[in-house]
Amino acid sequence: MRTRDRGDKVELFAESHLKKQGLQSVDKNFNSRYGEIDLIMLDKNTLVFVEVRFRANTSFGSGAETVTLRKQSKIIKTAQLYLQANKKMQQRDCRFDVVSVTLAAQEPIIEWHQNAFQASAW
Repeated sequence: MRTRDRGDKVELFAESHLKKQGLQSVDKNFNSRYGEIDLIMLDKNTLVFVEVRFRANTSFGSGAETVTLRKQSKIIKTAQLYLQANKKMQQRDCRFDVVSVTLAAQEPIIEWHQNAFQASAW
């Protein structure tokens, strides 16, 4: 399976999981010059920017552990551009979540890290 196809499948799996937890989809694969935000969702009145990470196994750590400070910075900058382009969302509280999907015995295990990191200054 191609990497992009697998990524799309994992993102759909993560989105489905979050919907079952009560979140609503707003947007996906929002791109900017800084990078991409995989999923943008609403958790009640909070706008949630979701980074989805996949690992075939945990030999080198979980997917959540791969969201470095540099990656966080790119996500935050992309979120700022999203908010600039979507004025109606600017008044909402925002948070950054990470969803890590790992294969274990061919069954996916999903971990949802709410409020995984903070934007130091909006």
